[in-house]
Amino acid sequence: MTEAAYRIQGDTGEWEVVIGLEVHAQVTSNAKLFSGAATAFGAEPNSQVSLIDAAMPGMLPTPNRECIRQAVRTGMAIGAVINKYSRFDRKNYFYADLPQGYQISQLFHPIVGEGQIEISLDEKDPEAFTKTIGIERIHVEQDAGKLMHDQHPTRSYVDLNRAGVALMEIVSKPDMRSPQEAGAYLSKLRAILRYVGSCDGNMDQGSMRADVNVSVRKPGAEFGTRTETKNVNSVRFVMQTVEVEARRQVEVLEAGGKIVQETRLFDPDRGETRSMRSKEDAHDYRYFPDPDLLPLELDDSFLEECRASLPELPDAKRRRYEQALGLTAYNAAVLTADADTARWFEALLAESARVQGKGEQEVARAAANWLLSDLYGALNKLGKDLGESPVSPVQGAELLALVADGTISGPLAKQVFEIMLETGDSAPKIVEDRGLKQTSDTGAIEAVIAEVLAKNPGQLEQYRGGKEALFGFFVGQTMKAMAGKANPAVVNELLKKALAG
Repeated sequence: MTEAAYRIQGDTGEWEVVIGLEVHAQVTSNAKLFSGAATAFGAEPNSQVSLIDAAMPGMLPTPNRECIRQAVRTGMAIGAVINKYSRFDRKNYFYADLPQGYQISQLFHPIVGEGQIEISLDEKDPEAFTKTIGIERIHVEQDAGKLMHDQHPTRSYVDLNRAGVALMEIVSKPDMRSPQEAGAYLSKLRAILRYVGSCDGNMDQGSMRADVNVSVRKPGAEFGTRTETKNVNSVRFVMQTVEVEARRQVEVLEAGGKIVQETRLFDPDRGETRSMRSKEDAHDYRYFPDPDLLPLELDDSFLEECRASLPELPDAKRRRYEQALGLTAYNAAVLTADADTARWFEALLAESARVQGKGEQEVARAAANWLLSDLYGALNKLGKDLGESPVSPVQGAELLALVADGTISGPLAKQVFEIMLETGDSAPKIVEDRGLKQTSDTGAIEAVIAEVLAKNPGQLEQYRGGKEALFGFFVGQTMKAMAGKANPAVVNELLKKALAG
C-alpha cells in the first residue's frame, strides 16, 4: 500500500516535490581518517590536531583501517554494492578552515555503490505504507575545521579539531516525494547507523547532518532545477526545509521566475531558506586523484570479516519480534526503532525468562507492555531517556516476576515501581519491607466481601435486579478495603459466589 500523494497547491494547479538527501555521518573511530588525532566531542579548540591535520609540509596521510571497515559495514547493512577497488581524490577549494587547500574525498571511485533503504510511513502498522529509497553511493572523506565568529568583536577564530575527521557521505537517489518521506528516510538511516555502530547519529553534536536537495515539477514532468540546503541538523528541520523550500520554488515559478541552482541555508527561527552561494559543479573543484594515497583494494577475507561483524538489523529484528515473540506490529516497531531501546528490551527479556524459568516468547508481551507503558511514562515525567533510567533491566525483570507468580497484583506493581524510582531499591526488597505481598487467603477475602456488601445494600439490590455493570464497583471496593493486596482473580471468583447468593 502507498500513501496519498503529497502535493503543493499553487495558483496554476498542483506541484510535486522531488527530494534527495546527502547525509554526512561521522565515522565511529578513535582516530581521524588519515591521522591518529582524537575525535572526542567537546574538546578544547585545537587540542585534537595532528601535524597531518594542520597540513604541515612533508606530512603524508595514511588511511585509518577502522574508518574503511565501518564504511564497508554500513554499505553491507543497506544491501549496497561494495567496490573492491576505490580511490581518493582531491577536491580543491580555499577556505580558512581547510589547511590543505583541498579536501580528500572520493568522486570517481567510491567505496560503496548502489543500495537501498525501506521506509515506513505508518508507525502503528509498519507494513501498511512502505517505500524503497535508493542509495546512489557512499564515499569516505575528510571533514573541514570550524570557523568561530563569536569569540572576538573583529576577528574570526579557527578550530581545527574537526579537520580530518572521517565522514561517510551517504547520497540518496531523488526518490522522496514528501517531507514525511524525507523524515522517515533520515530516521531509518540513523537507526541503521546506530545498530551497525558506524556513527552515533547525534545530530545535535554535528556527527550527522543532511544536505537537502529539493526541486518541484508538475506531476509527471521532467525534474526541475534543484537547490541544496546545507547542514540541516535534525529530522524535524529536514522536513521543514523540504516544505518551505518547495513552497518558495512554486511561488518563484508561478510568478514567472526561474529557479537558480544554488546552495541555501535553513533558518529555523524564521522558518525560511536563504541563498548562500551559487552551486558549484564538479569541474569547479578541479578534482584529480590524490598522489599521496594508493587506491584501496579490499580482499575477500576483509569483506567477510566485515559481514560477519554485522548485528541483527532493525527490519529483521522487528519481524522476529512479531513472528517469534508474538508482539504487536506497533510494539515491535517502537522497540526496534532505536538500537539502545532494542538492547534494553532484550536485556529485560533475557532476565525475565531466566528469573521466571520460562521461554522468551512467554514473557515477551508483558515485558514489552511494561517497558513501553510504565517505564517510558515514568521516564517522560522525569525528563530522562532510557539510558538514564533509574531502574535497570534486571530490576524490571524482578518486578515482572513478582506479578507473574502472583506475589503482587498489577495495581500493587505500579505502587512498587514508583517506590523503585524514588529509592532505587529492588522490587522484592520493597515488597518484603513494606508488607505488600498479595493475599489469596479466601477466608480473609470472604470476610471483606461480606462487609462490602453489607455497607452497600442499594447497589447490591440493583446488581441482583440485573444491573451487572456494578460488578466492577464491588471489585473496586473490595480491593480498596484490602489496600490492593487481594489477589484479583480470587476476589472475582468469591464475589461472583457472594453476589449470586
